[in-house]
Amino acid sequence: MPFEATVFREGHDLIGVDLLLIDPDGTQTQYRMTEIAPNSDRWRALAQLRKTGTWHFRVQAYSDDWATWLHKAEIKIPLHQDVELVFSEGLHLLERAGKSKPVKDAIAALNDEELRGDSRLLAVHAPKLAAAMAARPLSSLATLSEQHSILVERERAGVGSWYELFPRSIGATQNKDGSWRSGTFATAATRLPEVAAMGFDVLYLPPIHPIGTSFRKGPNNTLEAGPNDPGSPWAIGSAAGGHDAINPDLGTVEDFVAFLKVAAANNLEVAIDLALQCSPDHPWVKQHPEWFTTQPDGSIAYAENPPKKYQDIYPLNFDNDPIGIRSEVLRVVNYWVGLGVKMFRVDNPHTKPLDFWEWLIFEVGSEHPDVVFLAEAFTRPAMMQSLAGAGFQQSYTYFTWRNTKPELEEFLVEISDEWSAFYRPNLFVNTPDILTEYLQFGGPAAYKVRAALAATASPTWGVYSGYELFEDVARPGSEENLDNEKFQFKPRDFAKAERVGASLAPYLTQLNGIRSAHPALRQLRNLAVQWSDDDSMLVYSKYLPAEFTGTGTPDGLIIVANVDPHSVRETTVHLDLTKLGLTPGAVYDVVDQITGQRFTWAEHNYVRLDAFTQPVHILAIEYR
Repeated sequence: MPFEATVFREGHDLIGVDLLLIDPDGTQTQYRMTEIAPNSDRWRALAQLRKTGTWHFRVQAYSDDWATWLHKAEIKIPLHQDVELVFSEGLHLLERAGKSKPVKDAIAALNDEELRGDSRLLAVHAPKLAAAMAARPLSSLATLSEQHSILVERERAGVGSWYELFPRSIGATQNKDGSWRSGTFATAATRLPEVAAMGFDVLYLPPIHPIGTSFRKGPNNTLEAGPNDPGSPWAIGSAAGGHDAINPDLGTVEDFVAFLKVAAANNLEVAIDLALQCSPDHPWVKQHPEWFTTQPDGSIAYAENPPKKYQDIYPLNFDNDPIGIRSEVLRVVNYWVGLGVKMFRVDNPHTKPLDFWEWLIFEVGSEHPDVVFLAEAFTRPAMMQSLAGAGFQQSYTYFTWRNTKPELEEFLVEISDEWSAFYRPNLFVNTPDILTEYLQFGGPAAYKVRAALAATASPTWGVYSGYELFEDVARPGSEENLDNEKFQFKPRDFAKAERVGASLAPYLTQLNGIRSAHPALRQLRNLAVQWSDDDSMLVYSKYLPAEFTGTGTPDGLIIVANVDPHSVRETTVHLDLTKLGLTPGAVYDVVDQITGQRFTWAEHNYVRLDAFTQPVHILAIEYR
C-alpha cells in the first residue's frame, strides 16, 4: 500500500520523513519515506499490511542534521570557506552518532588537520558511514502528524466472482398431478463443481428459511398461489420457524452444514441472504407485534414500493423497540456465523436506519472480522454512499442500467474515482428482478458485453443463474424475468445447453480465468477511461506497476467494447500511454485474452469489433 504525505519546513535545511505503522497487535514498524520528485515536498513509502484488523499510522518529520551539514560541507569545503568551522560542526554531530567503527573512522579523519580538506570530506562519504547515518539519522525538531486508522479486511471483502442460485430449483421435479418435489441442499450440491469450474468463488443463496403461506404469491407475482406454488423465499417465516430456521423443503441444519462443506471443497464460499422482513406467519409477529407498524384499522402494514406491493411481507419498524430488534438480529447473524457462514447479502438495507447497520456491522466485526456484508440497495446515491460509509464491505450499483458509452464512461469514473475511497462496487449483470431491455433485445452479444464489462471494470462482480443460458424473456411491461424464479421452481438443463453450444459458460470461465491471471483486474482505483472516435466503442484500461503485481513485471490491460449489440463497428482508439506505464509514442505488443490474437499497437489504433462474433477486446500488454 502506498503512503504519501506533504512535508516541508522553513529555510533550506534538509529534512527526513518516516512512516510509523502500527499493526492490529500494537507492534510499530518504521519505514523511511522518500521524496517523490526533487523539491516536490511529496514523500512516499510502500508497506505491506499483512494482518486483518485496524491499523494506525502517523508520519514523523524531522530536521536531518547530518544531511544538512554534509550538503553545506560539500559546497563550502571545495571553495575553502570556513573549513575548520565546518569540520568542527561535523565533529559535534558525529559525537551524537554513537561509537561504531565507521563513526570513529570519520571522527579521526575530521580531527586530522594534516589532511587536505577534500580528503577529510571524502572520509565522511565512506559507504559504511553513509549506511549508518541512513539507518539512524541524526535528527532534531521532530514533529508528528495526527494518527490515522486503516481497516484491513480479507481479500474476499474486495475481490470476488459471485454466482447466485436457488437451491430449490436444482434437482426439482414435477409430478404428473402438477405438484413439485423441491430441490434440496443435497441436490444443489451437485451443481457446485460446475459453478466452481466456471471460476466463481462465492455462491450466493436467496433466503433459505421457512416460507409463509399467508398471502403467498403465485407465478409471476400473482396475488393468489396455488397449492403447488412454493412462494417467495423473501416472505420469511412460518410455523417451521423464522430467520434462524431452515426451510424444511431444503433439508435440515445438518444438511446445510454438509452443503457448506461441499462448497468449501470446491473453493466456493457461501453467502446467504439477510432479509429483515417477515411473512405474516413469522413467529415474531405473535411474539413481538411491537416490531411492526400497526395501521389505524388495526392491521399490520405490509411492504410497498409503489407501484409494487408485497402483501406477503411485513417490514420491521425499528422505532418501536430498537434495542429488542438489535439484540435479536445480532443473535440471528451470530447463529449463522457459528454454522460457518461468513458472507451476507443484505436485502433492502436502505429501508432500515443507518445507525442500525453501523452498530450491527461493528458488533459482528468486533468478534468476527472476516464477516462480509453486501448492500443490495438500488436507491438514491446519498443513501447508497452512506450505507457504504456505515460499514458495508460491498454494494450493488446502477451498473445494470448503464448501457450506452456516455453512461458507462460516467459510471466507471464514479466507481473508480469519485466513490472509491469508501464504496466497493459489486457489478451484478442481472438479478431475478432485473432483466433490462439491453439484455431482453440484445441477444448473445449483449450478454457477452455485460459480462466482460463487469468482470474487468470491478474487482467484484456477479451473475444470477440462467444468465449463461441467455434467458431474455421478460414479463410483459416489466424488466423482470418471465416465470420469475422468486415465485416458482425453475430447473434448468445446463449440460444440454453446453452440449449444443447454447451456453455462455465457456465465456464466463474465460473471464474468471483472465481475472485470476491479471492482478490489475483485482484493483478498482487503477481504471482509466480512454477514448475512441465511435459513439458505441467504449475504451478503458487497467494498469498495475511492477511493485504491486507480485510478479516483478507490470500488468496492463486495454478493454475495448462494442456496446451496440446489433452492429459491426470500426474506429480509431486513442490511448494515454502514461496511464499504462508506457512512454508517449511507444510501440508495444498486445494479446487478446479471449481469442489469443496478437497485435502491435501504439497511441492510435484501428479496431473493428463485430458484435455477433467478437464484441469485446481484452488486450494484455506485453512489457519488454
